[in-house]
Amino acid sequence: MEESDRSPLIEDLLGLIEEDANEEASIRLEELDGEDAEDRKRVLQALRRVADDDPTALSSHLSALTPFLTDDERSIRLTTAKLFVAVAEANPDAVVPVCSALADRLADEDEFYYVRARSAEALGYVALEQPEAVASPDVLADLRIGLSFDEPEVKEKLAKALEFVALGNPRRLRHQVSNLAEQFDDENELVRYHLCTAVAVVGCEYPDALGDARAGLVDRLDDENAFVRGRAAEALGSLERTGIESTSIPEAELASLADDEESFVTERARFVLDALDEREGPNTIPAEVGTAEGIRRTTDHVVEEITSPDGDGECPHCGIALPERGPPMCPRCGAPY
Repeated sequence: MEESDRSPLIEDLLGLIEEDANEEASIRLEELDGEDAEDRKRVLQALRRVADDDPTALSSHLSALTPFLTDDERSIRLTTAKLFVAVAEANPDAVVPVCSALADRLADEDEFYYVRARSAEALGYVALEQPEAVASPDVLADLRIGLSFDEPEVKEKLAKALEFVALGNPRRLRHQVSNLAEQFDDENELVRYHLCTAVAVVGCEYPDALGDARAGLVDRLDDENAFVRGRAAEALGSLERTGIESTSIPEAELASLADDEESFVTERARFVLDALDEREGPNTIPAEVGTAEGIRRTTDHVVEEITSPDGDGECPHCGIALPERGPPMCPRCGAPY
């Protein structure tokens, strides 16, 4: 931090946080309401840097920070929402008491859309561990309805939050599958991925709920993104294992996907084909495919792969991130690169 930014107020507050003097630090934060806008901005920016280094350091101060979510200054509201995201990712339990304030920001159609996006993201991280604190009918409605009209940046966070709700408690979305499927064709590949993943998770526990999403999932088998294709196939595999008769599954296309160069797609296409054929013999599909725990373990890596520029550092054969050091051979598929 620049020396000019280290005002006595900031020095005092950061010192109290560092010393774990939580009550005194919270009192200082509450007193900020009487400071001018520039002082409030500087303090929040300083706290943002604290959160970047150690977000758990702010876990005890979220109630005192909550009023800044409704500050007159838009930049302060956004910085505060980002603070809540950082804490929610590291310590979601700490955010539970202030979920209602984040839900209010999400529901406010007049709020700056980046603030709404970050509020949704923070709620999503909480939903992973404490779904009951987030997945009220009103919050779920705000997350779902916004998918059809919000700004792209907001829709991405809404879809991510819905995926996390599913991972936290798939029962909460079992009656929302058809609504989510309506947005499977969104132009943003991360929105498509998060929604297909949410539906795939629901299918792991409630496969019968996926019937109304079958057509949308089949359409995603042609998606330009391999990870979307894979998640769609994974959801279809769970659905087909219910034994519900259907003639809409394109077996020829699945057979082609089973030979895809991307192992993520290949494994999940075979997962569907095995369900259709009820084939016997050695099972070559990883045990994690078609399980909520498997999806939870792989989704962070997938998002990182989708958002990484130009796929640099990836195996050209299976898409896994390659180690910086080591032999010129993929640790997953063994292919040279």
